[in-house]
Amino acid sequence: MKKRCLLLMMLLVVVSGCAENSALIRKNSSSTRSDVFEEPAKGGIAPKGFTDLRITGSLKTHKPGAHSASDDHGTPDYKLLLNIDGQAVLLHGKLQKENSEPMKLVDSEAGDGIRYWFIKSLRLKAGTHRIVVALPDDGIAVEKVITLVEGNVNSLVLEPVYCSTSISRRPGAYGATNFKEGIRGIRLTLNGRGI
Repeated sequence: MKKRCLLLMMLLVVVSGCAENSALIRKNSSSTRSDVFEEPAKGGIAPKGFTDLRITGSLKTHKPGAHSASDDHGTPDYKLLLNIDGQAVLLHGKLQKENSEPMKLVDSEAGDGIRYWFIKSLRLKAGTHRIVVALPDDGIAVEKVITLVEGNVNSLVLEPVYCSTSISRRPGAYGATNFKEGIRGIRLTLNGRGI
């Protein structure tokens, strides 16, 4: 009886998390403002009271059609959603085919797939901002509050957190993840510090 109750509670937590992510993605997919950020001119310095934010991220997905014909993974239609204080932008990744050998004992990005590179530079007012980063095709969304320092070029790095492999579910093989299993989260680092 206790095991069933525990299993039911775990299932409710997972379903609740998915519903929260879906609502966060829907709410932040369109802009409610258009004056929060702009793309800076090449080589320009941020004026007084403003700062630049350079967003970079790299992730790997399976090839197109691996799971279904309507799946956007591995195609140019796979996007990253960014919303800062109500202004939204969809980032298109630069993609390339990649078949990499394991670089370490357990390499989560080893194998044949599609690598995406997301890069965007924005200029916005220095200070505190609410940011939402999402992968709509995966139902993943992260909401954080960040503080950007005036005059600096701030760096926001997005790192995927891949799902566990069937190997890691066996005793003695904890923590093994792989891009082929999908993405379960996004880790954010601002100026070298996790947020």
